[in-house]
Amino acid sequence: MLPELKIQQLRYVITVVEEGSFHGASRRLHRTQPAISMAVRELENRLGQNLFERGAQNKLTPFGEYCLPRFRDLVGQHDRTAKDVVSQAGGQQGHIHIATVPSVASRIMPSFLAEFIEQFPGLNISLHDENAHYVCQMVAHGEVDLGITSLWQNTDDLEYTHLFEDKVGVVCRKDHVFAAATSLDWRSLQGEKLIRNGTSRLLMGTEATELVENSAFYISNMISLIAMLEAGAGITTLPRLAFPEHSANLCFIPLSDPDVVRRIGLVQAANRTLSPAAQAMHSFVLEKLQYDVV
Repeated sequence: MLPELKIQQLRYVITVVEEGSFHGASRRLHRTQPAISMAVRELENRLGQNLFERGAQNKLTPFGEYCLPRFRDLVGQHDRTAKDVVSQAGGQQGHIHIATVPSVASRIMPSFLAEFIEQFPGLNISLHDENAHYVCQMVAHGEVDLGITSLWQNTDDLEYTHLFEDKVGVVCRKDHVFAAATSLDWRSLQGEKLIRNGTSRLLMGTEATELVENSAFYISNMISLIAMLEAGAGITTLPRLAFPEHSANLCFIPLSDPDVVRRIGLVQAANRTLSPAAQAMHSFVLEKLQYDVV
């Protein structure tokens, strides 16, 4: 059976050599000299060989010379591993995979992640930009640790924590008659060419349902949708975060009747424990984003 090597005893041997005496080692390690001598003697008995010459206890035997670099390697590996484990446990090291809907990815995550990385510089982050349905799928299948999304329906696979509400409004060209309005109701939209998009389902079940159902256009890609709007092909409805705020040609008018919002929340797998790094991200999201964005 192999003898068990105790890291503390190996550390004592290294320190005696570095300090040149047991007395110097006891002073540096804040241990009594007899305690260090006893620990080294116990190690020698376990190995069946002396590490230090008798009568000259600061001088290594040939066996001690052989062991010293190996003891250094073992102690160094132990200390590095202990540091890594503690960093992992404290959420200071690791890799986080997070998926968000495109509007959150472009409007919120840049400044949010910059602040997070400043606080947790040892963590690596992969950000995935997907639609709401696929964000939930990625979390449920374990492809990402966390998702920030609008959840259309609750499932047993996911835990949802509400973060904030994103108000829906009408988006049109700045030369449209609606552009001067401070708010609009669904009746104002009747007769307009409404271009549906992936978020138009938010209007279903409201008084504006008929407008959505009778829409002649459906465009899922945001770049194509913006191009159609800028060309004057119609109007659309979007959550405020999804509105291209730097557009020179488009404007956003809040829709007040019906008063429709997109609920944005943090999603995680219901039956899977988060890694310490993901736990740190989870806490940071709740601290910075809950009820504090839109």
